[in-house]
Amino acid sequence: MSELSVPSRRSWAEPWKVKVVEPVRLTTPEQREAAIREAGWNTFLLRSDDVYIDLLTDSGTSAMSDNQWAGMMLGDEAYAGSRNFYHLVEAVQEHYGYRYLVPTHQGRGAEHILSQTLIKPGDVVPGNMYFTTTRLHQELAGGRFVDVIIPEAHDPASEHPFKGNVDLDALESVIRENGKDRIPYVCLHATVNMAGGQPVSLENARAVRELTARYGIPVYMDATRAVENAYFIQQREPGQSAKSVKEILREFCSLTDGCTMSGKKDPLVNIGGWLATNDPALYEEASNLVVVYEGLHTYGGMAGRDMEAMARGIAESVQDDHIRARIGQVEYLGNKIAGWGIPIVKPIGGHAVYLDARAIYDHLPQDRFPAQMLAAQLYLDAGVRAMERGIVSAGRDPATGDHRYPRLELVRLTIPRRVYTQAHMDVVAESVAAVYSVRKSTPGLRMVYEPKYLRFFQARFEPEA
Repeated sequence: MSELSVPSRRSWAEPWKVKVVEPVRLTTPEQREAAIREAGWNTFLLRSDDVYIDLLTDSGTSAMSDNQWAGMMLGDEAYAGSRNFYHLVEAVQEHYGYRYLVPTHQGRGAEHILSQTLIKPGDVVPGNMYFTTTRLHQELAGGRFVDVIIPEAHDPASEHPFKGNVDLDALESVIRENGKDRIPYVCLHATVNMAGGQPVSLENARAVRELTARYGIPVYMDATRAVENAYFIQQREPGQSAKSVKEILREFCSLTDGCTMSGKKDPLVNIGGWLATNDPALYEEASNLVVVYEGLHTYGGMAGRDMEAMARGIAESVQDDHIRARIGQVEYLGNKIAGWGIPIVKPIGGHAVYLDARAIYDHLPQDRFPAQMLAAQLYLDAGVRAMERGIVSAGRDPATGDHRYPRLELVRLTIPRRVYTQAHMDVVAESVAAVYSVRKSTPGLRMVYEPKYLRFFQARFEPEA
C-alpha cells in the first residue's frame, strides 16, 4: 500500500461553532429582476428578505458571541452613569489606550462631533483617501479634504503591502501651502476602505506622528478597522511577527491623539460607536456636544446593553485566532476569484474583496456607472448583494457641481464577521465568474434620481437601451 501524501498546506476552520441559525432563501431570477427594478438598480434599496447572501457591508451585520449575548442581559439602562458605560471606557483604555471616551450612536455620530469641535470654515483636512461620511462631515463643518495617500493606493494591480500609507512629502506640502493653523488635524484611516481595505504600516504611522509633531498638528484616526490593520502589520511588516495583534493595536493607537469608531465593525456589535481622545479640552467640548446631538455623555445614543456587548466585543476582536479566521475568509474568496483571472484590488484587503469594475466593464465610460451595474448584475445572477465604491460614492464636487471621477471604480464584496461559511463564499465566487463571462454584453446605467447628500445610499438608476 502506498504511503499517504499529506498536503503541505493544511486547511483551517473558524474558531467558533454555530449555535443559532437564521434561515435565508434564494429567490427566482424573475423575482430578483422585479426587486432590482423596484430598487432603482441600487442594492441599498433592496429589501433584506429578497437577498440570499448579503455582502453589502460589514457594518452592524456581524454575529455576536454567546458572551456578548450574555452581557446584553446585564444592561444597566439608567439614563445617567450606566455601569456598562464604565465597562466600555475600561475596554477602550485597555485595548486602544485612549484616556477619554464619548459614546455615540454609530461612527458617523463621532465624525460629526469631531468635525464640529475641531474644524473652522476654510480649514483643510489632509487624509489617506476620503471616506464618504467622514468627508461630508468635514465639508459641512466648513472644511476641505485633501488626499495625501501614496500613489500606489490608486492602482488596483499594485501589490504594495501597505497601500494605505500616507505620502509624507504630499502631507508636508499641504501643511506648508496652507499653514499649520489652517489644519485642525490629520485624518488617518486604518485600514483604508475606499482603497480596498488597505493597511497603514507602523513605520508610516510613526513617520506621520513625527512630521505632525514638528508642526503641532494632532492626528485623529478612523479606527473602525484598526484591529484588521494591526493584523496586517503583524503579517507583513518586518520585525512585527512576534507581537500579538493586541500589542500592535496599542502601539499604533499611541501614535495618534484620538479616534472615531464605528463599533459596528471591529468591535462586533450591531449598533454604537465612540469618539476617543487624549485631549481633556476636546473631551470637555465633545461631551457637551454629544448631549445636543446624541444623548447624555454616558450613553450617547446607545442602550446600556449595547455598551456592554461592545465592551466584550472589543476584547474578542483582538484575539489572534479571531482576526486570523476573519481575514482568512476574505482571502479565501479573493484568491478564488483572482485565480480565475477576474480583476480585483490587490493585495486582498481586510474586510472585503473589491472587484475592479473599470477593468471588468472596460467598454463602459465611468459616467455610465460600471460599478453600480456590476453590483446589480451580481444580485440578478445569484441574489448576492454587494455595493458600489466608485463614481456614485465619490459624489459631486461642491464647488463645480460636476461628478468626482475617482481612479478606482470598484464593487465591494464585504464579509460580515462570523456569519457566512466557506460554502457561501464559493457561491459568491461562482456568481462573480458567471457575471464576468457575459461582461461584454452588459449595458451601462443612467441616473434618474439623485439625493443631495451621500447619493450612493438612495440614488436610482435605469439601464441604457
